[in-house]
Amino acid sequence: MNRIIRIINCILLICVLTGTILPVYATSINEIKDKINQDQDRLNGIIDNIAGLEDEQDIIEEELADLDAEIMNTLAEIELLEENIETKKADIETTQALYNEAKEKESKQYEAIVSQIQFMYEMGEADYLSTLFEAGSFSEMLNQASYIEAVYSYDQKLLEEYEAASVKVHEIWDQLEVEKKDLEADKASMEEQKANLDVLFAQKKKQSADFDAQIARAKQEAKVLKAQIKQEQNTLKKLEEEERRKQAAAVANGNYSVNASYAEIIKNANGSDLGKKIATYGCQFVGNPYVAGGTSLTKGADCSGFTYRIYSDFGYSIPRTSASQRSAGKEVSYENAQPGDLICYSGHVGLYIGGGYIVHASSAKTGIKVSRATYRTILSVRRII
Repeated sequence: MNRIIRIINCILLICVLTGTILPVYATSINEIKDKINQDQDRLNGIIDNIAGLEDEQDIIEEELADLDAEIMNTLAEIELLEENIETKKADIETTQALYNEAKEKESKQYEAIVSQIQFMYEMGEADYLSTLFEAGSFSEMLNQASYIEAVYSYDQKLLEEYEAASVKVHEIWDQLEVEKKDLEADKASMEEQKANLDVLFAQKKKQSADFDAQIARAKQEAKVLKAQIKQEQNTLKKLEEEERRKQAAAVANGNYSVNASYAEIIKNANGSDLGKKIATYGCQFVGNPYVAGGTSLTKGADCSGFTYRIYSDFGYSIPRTSASQRSAGKEVSYENAQPGDLICYSGHVGLYIGGGYIVHASSAKTGIKVSRATYRTILSVRRII
């Protein structure tokens, strides 16, 4: 048995995937109705599933759009960092050139001072003193000494300035190097962030593709079920038409399948042949369901729907509701009631069959059945024919 069930399931799956519609083998109207209801429930479930999948896919698509925007912003930040790094490199090169220039000036000034000191050393102390004493006056001698001292002080000051300038430029160069490294670290961090975003984007893209596949399969299954339901509805329509033809033929020929005791009651009652045919026709539906608002003698009817349909099949048009049927035809006394007359109650109506009995659509629990006509208070008896 399990093997057979597995085979059937495989066949159904193949039909869903290929769009093949299985033939409808149910043979009765109720079976077809049950099958349609089952398939419709399945279809509704699939449609709900599709709606849920599409909602989830919408969320994924929104996340993809957000990720794409974030990736673009990250790329823009990386490009800006690259521009800033190149600017820092240019600043470092410029600063390096200034540093080299300052160091060169410092070196030259240092060499100049060394040369002066060497010159004085080579002249010797006597020559230095003679230079001073050769002055024409004491005042001139002081001027000579002051000049020599001033030259030395000026050279020393220039050397100190060049040294300070080179130190300052070097500090700037160091700061630029630090800033460049910070920018490069920021760039590396942004590139890592972009790589992570790319991975997440690819994952979301795959999820979206998976949803596409699931939705496509569900829509294909829904398409197959819709076609299956349409075929079942066509089959139901044919069965109902066949049922109506049979009922019409039964009405025309008077060949009804009725319980023998009901047939005996109708036969022994006083009344017209047409009224007895109508009563006999109504009795053949005993056991069929009660359905509120229904007018089907096989699928289900309520009390007034039952009498309305009985008379309709015989070519008579009467009102649809029990309250309105209480005014249909003409009034007769219960003592003179004949098969085919309407027995009217408060909110209810039945078809008289004779012998003190009615056939009527009683309730959802009991369906169409035969009851005593006086089981409740009679308000009116109406003769339609």
